[in-house]
Amino acid sequence: MLIAIVAVVMAGSIGLAVWAGRSTRGGGISEFLVGGRSFPAWLVYFLAVGEVYSIGTMIGFPSGIYAHGASYGIWFLGYILLAYSLGYFLAPLVWRAAKRYDAMTVPDVFGRHFGSRRLELITCVTMLIALVPWGQYQFIGLQVVLSNLGLRLDPVQSVVLAGIVAFIYIAVSGVRSPAFVSILKDLFMLLGVVLVGVAVVIAAGGTAKVSGPEVLSAAQTTMGGSELTFAMTTILFQSIVFYLGFGGAYVFPARSERAVKSSTVWMPMYMLIYPFLVLAAYYGVRAHPDLDNPNTVFMVTAKGLLPDWLLGLVAAGAALSGVLVLAATALTIGGMVCRNLAPNVPAAAQRRWTVVAVASFLVLAAVLTLVASTLMLTILNLTYNLLAQVVPGWLAILFVRRVRTAAVAAGMVAGVLTAIALYVTGATFGGFNAGLVSLGVNLAVVVAWSLMKPDVARTPVAHSAEDAPDAEAVPSLSA
Repeated sequence: MLIAIVAVVMAGSIGLAVWAGRSTRGGGISEFLVGGRSFPAWLVYFLAVGEVYSIGTMIGFPSGIYAHGASYGIWFLGYILLAYSLGYFLAPLVWRAAKRYDAMTVPDVFGRHFGSRRLELITCVTMLIALVPWGQYQFIGLQVVLSNLGLRLDPVQSVVLAGIVAFIYIAVSGVRSPAFVSILKDLFMLLGVVLVGVAVVIAAGGTAKVSGPEVLSAAQTTMGGSELTFAMTTILFQSIVFYLGFGGAYVFPARSERAVKSSTVWMPMYMLIYPFLVLAAYYGVRAHPDLDNPNTVFMVTAKGLLPDWLLGLVAAGAALSGVLVLAATALTIGGMVCRNLAPNVPAAAQRRWTVVAVASFLVLAAVLTLVASTLMLTILNLTYNLLAQVVPGWLAILFVRRVRTAAVAAGMVAGVLTAIALYVTGATFGGFNAGLVSLGVNLAVVVAWSLMKPDVARTPVAHSAEDAPDAEAVPSLSA
């Protein structure tokens, strides 16, 4: 039953991907990578939440609380809330920059704003190093979730099936597939999380029996000292990187600044799933206190409380969330390879070669998953810290006139090296987030160099008015 439900849902998602691209067959690279910049607010919303709430949400958030207590949940929820607030103002400007430079990737924006092929290449390489393990992590997460839910597939079978489905998504419709399939994914993911949360409450005899003060120790619900420092600095750090590091992939396809702004207004609604995940985590603390791998707490809880056919719905949501983010990451990587790493590919051939790059990435990630998963998971811990190094460049593009191009490039390299050095040495700074330290080094290089030797003036994106929405406009998902 479980296998049948997952198979039917995955087949339905492929059908939806084919339907999504029915009217865009033969479109150019713009249609393939950014949907011709035509997505309304509601489709931008689903594309964004489809990529943000990945398989890591189902396994990472409960396991973090299970292993580290309340501090993990506080910084996780705190950074997302702050990111949405910042995104309301920053995300439309990111879209405006992409439109001004007819950009389809973040390195496109950097290279054209500063007129520097070298900076474009450095930005591209930095993002590729960060995103390759992120995509590969979806393979590993999918394998962990499905095996612990009772869907018995060996590692090779899991990786091959996920890679094939992800490739089909991209090959038939480009960015439209992740956008439309995310609607189906959200339906099953929400259903699965709510089912487990409700089952936990029923099994325990009420929410107070799961997360009340009589069943949880003070250490599991409070924090202080270095934990508090880490939580506060991580909230600040990751909220900044949320839109200026990851955001391009789901902001660029919007049809207007109004559509981007409207989609951010409704993003916090998705956070309604977190109480159910918290309940699953705290139930796991009591019911399964000795798990060898904390990442399995959500699946072990689900398997212990739900009948087989409901478990199939949870597995379907997990499978869709993993494959969807894998496909979207592969498309982002493929676009950067064909447009920025190998810029001499003719425009007419870029769509075809992007598909080839997507296939190559999926094969590479699958092989790394099977032979070097430990190494890739180590690099994954650096993903946010590496993506943060494009933030000073974005701030210069959006708000500052006379930033030196070489300073942005040097700051990015210095930030990447600092992030790697801090990770290797394990420096803690009393709980201060290491990513914020490396970002500070990057910013210091950019600011100091530009003040000492300012570059020619360039018009910041925030000072132009392309497609600026009316001030009195009321955000709506129909924009």
